[in-house]
Amino acid sequence: MPFPHPDACELRLAQDDDSPGVVALVGLCFSPYPHCWIDVNREETGLLTPSTSFARFWVLVHGDRVFATIACTEHDVDPGDGRGRTPGVELKKCYVHPALRRHGVARRLVALVEDHARARGRPCVELWSDTRFETAHAVYARLGYWKTGERRALHDISDTEEFRFVKRLAT
Repeated sequence: MPFPHPDACELRLAQDDDSPGVVALVGLCFSPYPHCWIDVNREETGLLTPSTSFARFWVLVHGDRVFATIACTEHDVDPGDGRGRTPGVELKKCYVHPALRRHGVARRLVALVEDHARARGRPCVELWSDTRFETAHAVYARLGYWKTGERRALHDISDTEEFRFVKRLAT
């Protein structure tokens, strides 16, 4: 089956009935990585109720199929620039179907989170990314995110370790 061009898709806030498509997309994005699984019943329960589990959760859909996601939560962030904690958002759940990659979808999704942060008076964005997702790290770097050197272990079924990235937004 041919895949839609991103411009033919609808970008909108997620609804809870998008959950099966969101979970399927995340599973697809995890599938190239050995020992990388998704468990929505114990570890990723927010994916079952995306409309209420995050400050914002967006989906890029074509028909009833989810092709990309991004979400954010709001909390204070230490951008690591010596100025201390500041209001911020955490960028979460940025996943793009492999067929739609390299079309600017991730850039467009990250811009949504950054625009949301600015509109809420939260000038800093942070994200944590699985150490295995090197392509995503390169995308975040191109979009101005700084890898802080911090690393954390999630102690989950996938033995996930994550790198922290931050960006102070221009006002």
